[in-house]
Amino acid sequence: MSNSKGLVLVFTGNGKGKTTAALGLALRAWGHDMKVLVLQFIKSQQCGEHLAAQRMQPGLEIRPLGLGFINFNDPADVARQRDAARAALSSVAAAMSAGKYQVLILDEVLYALKYGLLELADVLKLIKQKPADLHLVLTGRDVPQEIVQLADLVTEMKEIKHPFKEGIPAQKGIEF
Repeated sequence: MSNSKGLVLVFTGNGKGKTTAALGLALRAWGHDMKVLVLQFIKSQQCGEHLAAQRMQPGLEIRPLGLGFINFNDPADVARQRDAARAALSSVAAAMSAGKYQVLILDEVLYALKYGLLELADVLKLIKQKPADLHLVLTGRDVPQEIVQLADLVTEMKEIKHPFKEGIPAQKGIEF
């Protein structure tokens, strides 16, 4: 990576495809023998990407660090979710300082910000401390403008039509 610059990439918007885009980037990087770590801030259940990553060892690692869906009516659940998100953010700092990854994906980190599980200042600090040759990817809705300003690339997924609105449930291999 001697002639490359580590980029900050953001996949955001209300449409489907944020995690899918990040995982496509992970697959491409893995194909170039780059070490990729995906830290998932909300997801807890096993998804198709976890099954694929198990087959792509070494080189592509996915760690679901979240607790799943958040019950905002339960203060204890929100507190547990906040603790999990903060622990995930500590994992980001540790992965950055370890220096063994060329791509670090913070899947759903923007949701953790949106839901108040993380402080924007803490995420901004990590982005600014990113090693120069590390590609850092952030996904989720409602990206704060401060992150947009630091990013090298921001792509917004826009929903035009979604099968869920027609009563079609999430499909294996498509949504999970």
